[in-house]
Amino acid sequence: MSNVTRISRFGFVNAYIVREEDGLTVIDTMLPGSAKKILAATAELSAPIRRIALTHAHGDHIGSLDALAAAAPDAEVIIGEREARLLQKDFTMEAGESGWPKRRGSFPGASTRATRTILDGERVGSLEAIASPGHTPGHMAFLDTRDRTLFTGDVYSTLGGTAVSAKMNPRFPLIYMGTWNRPTDAASARRLREREPARLAPGHGRILESPLAAMDAALARLG
Repeated sequence: MSNVTRISRFGFVNAYIVREEDGLTVIDTMLPGSAKKILAATAELSAPIRRIALTHAHGDHIGSLDALAAAAPDAEVIIGEREARLLQKDFTMEAGESGWPKRRGSFPGASTRATRTILDGERVGSLEAIASPGHTPGHMAFLDTRDRTLFTGDVYSTLGGTAVSAKMNPRFPLIYMGTWNRPTDAASARRLREREPARLAPGHGRILESPLAAMDAALARLG
């Protein structure tokens, strides 16, 4: 049985439920109004939500955080250390980001505070956090160390074809338009490819099995 359940809203944006021995980890919360759909999926799995892990603070990924956290008050809320400030609408840039724009994409913030912030290489249950900045300054991907499913947030998308958000995909341009620093994002995409995932679970689009050739093609289009 797969450890992963994909939930999609309007066929546009995804959340994922990852089964662990102690319960469930929810990755991202989609748009506002998505909590009921996520909770219905977790109820079918008959296990409690132990963790809510966020790839980044854009509104289509944290939109139902407050509602989900209220429904699962004992769950850890986990986000990258750099990204936690964006969750609270603190747009202060760090020294290495001085050439980046003030912001791209929607950052509605949330009332919910992270109960844990993470850095590259730390573990969230069976998931290894992988720093993948560029789309946002503190973007995190997650690699399931059991079956090598890679949850890429918005570094890769499969909606309208497998693509990297550093390069415009005319069939789905929104993640390109929301990417803060495209060269940094492209470097993150290459770093994720080096992990040789068995499947790609993006923030937008379907899960892609055996994704390496498709990832290579997307990276080749970066030029």
